[in-house]
Amino acid sequence: MFNLFKKKEKPQPLTIRDTLFGDLPVSAWPSDASLSMEPWVSFIQARSFLDKKDKETAISLLQRIIEVPGLEPRHYLQAWHFLRQLGVNPPQDKAKTVYGVIVEVAVKTGADIVAAYTDYTARYLNYTGAGVIWEHPDTSLDAQIEALLKAGQAVANAIGPWDQARPPAPQGDNVRLNMLTPSGLHFGYGSFQTLWNEPMGRSILDPATQLMQGLIAKDKRR
Repeated sequence: MFNLFKKKEKPQPLTIRDTLFGDLPVSAWPSDASLSMEPWVSFIQARSFLDKKDKETAISLLQRIIEVPGLEPRHYLQAWHFLRQLGVNPPQDKAKTVYGVIVEVAVKTGADIVAAYTDYTARYLNYTGAGVIWEHPDTSLDAQIEALLKAGQAVANAIGPWDQARPPAPQGDNVRLNMLTPSGLHFGYGSFQTLWNEPMGRSILDPATQLMQGLIAKDKRR
């Protein structure tokens, strides 16, 4: 189990990719301690109690966050990320719930990334640094997002969570299929062709490709 009370190491610069997974360090969610709206206030308070070595109050605040309906999915993922580090694991009926699916495809000097979340927001990050942020202004991409999430849920149900630090972006001709759950990151990894030839891999790659194309098309219409 990770220890939130251990000696703090020098923080590493965060990338846009890092913000997608709902597993940022407690010092970075949020980085601005002056925020005055929920659930940021509760996260800030939980961090303050952790600094004071008051683990029980911090746990209570984080558990309160996960019970609030309608939050952005990454808030739930972050709260569970911190709770797991404090020794609190999600109940069985919530452990495998997929809040987001992220597909990373290695290209040239980086990776193309498609991310979809249960609030029907989505992201496409090109390896060049360009990207498309979809904040669900309408329902036109709902079907593509839902297809990707449904496929990710089926795969997460069939595999176990990763119990180590999140791996870096894939390289070479490899792809990583990430499912984000209260019990942690679930993922599949391999070459594009290998995953495409496997039913579970293709079940995610196909809707991810369709969502990426939909996001790019939206960007071109601006």
